Amino acid sequence: MSLPAERAQNIARVLIEALPYIRRFSGKTMVIKYGGNAMVDQRLKDGFARDVVLMKLVGLNPVIVHGGGPQIGALLQRLGKASEFVQGMRVTDSETMDVVEMVLGGLVNKEIVNLINRHGGSAVGLTGKDGDLIRARKLMLRRDAPELAVPEIIDLGHVGEVESIDAEVVHMLVGGNFIPVIAPIGVCDDGLSYNINADLVAGKVAEVLQAEKLLLLTNTAGLLDQDGELIRDLDVARVNALIDSGVIQGGMLPKIRCAVEAVQAGVKAAHILDGRVEHAVMLDLFTDEGVGTLIRPRAPK
Repeated sequence: MSLPAERAQNIARVLIEALPYIRRFSGKTMVIKYGGNAMVDQRLKDGFARDVVLMKLVGLNPVIVHGGGPQIGALLQRLGKASEFVQGMRVTDSETMDVVEMVLGGLVNKEIVNLINRHGGSAVGLTGKDGDLIRARKLMLRRDAPELAVPEIIDLGHVGEVESIDAEVVHMLVGGNFIPVIAPIGVCDDGLSYNINADLVAGKVAEVLQAEKLLLLTNTAGLLDQDGELIRDLDVARVNALIDSGVIQGGMLPKIRCAVEAVQAGVKAAHILDGRVEHAVMLDLFTDEGVGTLIRPRAPK
């Protein structure tokens, strides 16, 4: 049964538009931070898995780093344990860390792996503890306030930051034609596990792999200006100006900062993408328009 002529022509146009990008990115590494709505809506989950499989089939090397905050909160609630946050970060005692490892390293990680494999890929799940991939150090928050004589240091428990990434295990998987799926759990010198922000892990993984692109899926259209309009393209200098003026603030601030650090460390470009849009990754990589906000080291000449 033949396709209607108009639909066939649309498909042909899409393939022709994608071809130069496929050539350009063949053999390149793309680090994708997977989170937000894209992880909970079944239609978006299936679309993401198909996108990742297609990337691998046309010669790109996708590496996935995922979050799982809502899933952790849901299980804690079922266990009768309240979630506590300080400056947007989950306070993580030993009992909560057990839940974090169960959810991130087990339930969520294996669901993503299974989804990619069901759509024809070959994914392998791991945490930062596998192959000593992510070395962590304990994160201590500092709070400055006018009423405090000295800054307050806040202990969040098993919350960490990236000390180093040993990407050898990732190189081995990519070289074996597998798709790595990484849960953001690191291990400290004392042998304890630490929960690390997935955006930060994705940025550091992209740096170490010298990725072509860092793609951060979010629940917004991208970075918005003071009038609520999408900023499609900006360089590091303009990012700093937007931070100083207060346009970039709140939950977008750590995402932008990790994107900036990545491009300053050699990643070619970082993208803030709307994970609520089906096939957002494909639209960004393989179309002329793209979606979301592109961050590059410097403005184009």
